[in-house]
Amino acid sequence: MVTTAPDFDKISPHMPEWNGNGKAVMLFGPPGSGKGTQAKLVQECLHVPHISTGDMLRARMQTSDELGETIRRLLDQGELVTDDLVNQMVAERVVQPDCLDGFLLDGYPRTLSQADWVCGQLEARGTGWVVIHLLVDYNEIIARLAGRRHCAGCGAVYHIVFRPPQVEGVCDSCRGALRVREDDRESVIRRRLDAYAAQSKPLLEYFAGQSAPFLEVDGVGATPAAIATQICEFIRAGQQKYMSMPQVAGN
Repeated sequence: MVTTAPDFDKISPHMPEWNGNGKAVMLFGPPGSGKGTQAKLVQECLHVPHISTGDMLRARMQTSDELGETIRRLLDQGELVTDDLVNQMVAERVVQPDCLDGFLLDGYPRTLSQADWVCGQLEARGTGWVVIHLLVDYNEIIARLAGRRHCAGCGAVYHIVFRPPQVEGVCDSCRGALRVREDDRESVIRRRLDAYAAQSKPLLEYFAGQSAPFLEVDGVGATPAAIATQICEFIRAGQQKYMSMPQVAGN
């Protein structure tokens, strides 16, 4: 079992130097902030890989190598995957050739230990990083998520305000019943947001105290494409900018 994540260079010692214009982009945002949409748009804008640790964990569990077996065993036992194991997955992924011009990290780092490790690795390689934090008022997020309705038949998703069905409670496509998922109930959403705030606050304070570019961008009031354009322009410019986070409901 791996106990310490290896250095990037130990995984791929003959890897070419990263492009000087490439950066590691770390994207943060609470549940319902539109982070998934922004990750896709920013990836398309910058032409870099989108690296999701959640996706990597699920994919690695399907393999038969030592790391995959270890991850599966931990999760089957209801335990958390350790920082070292997550760091190792990230290390193995970002030394791949498609990451030479930069990459987008989604869902990582999640802890101060992970942040300290990956920043140390990037600094040692001479690669800069940029931190992007999507700001969305908690009341807005609750309205977004609590208004969703899911078809029990075909899986179609509606929203009582933004995409209502033609007949209340009935799917337009298959006429199946629409329901509220358990994780879309307001009490559950608030717990998820509180957990995100507790987990992300020390990380965001850590990055705000560094010299690397840090952008907190309003996740509402503009189209997703316009928000993504603002993010991409900031990343390309490499601005040293920090926008103070306003208080939001639930914090």
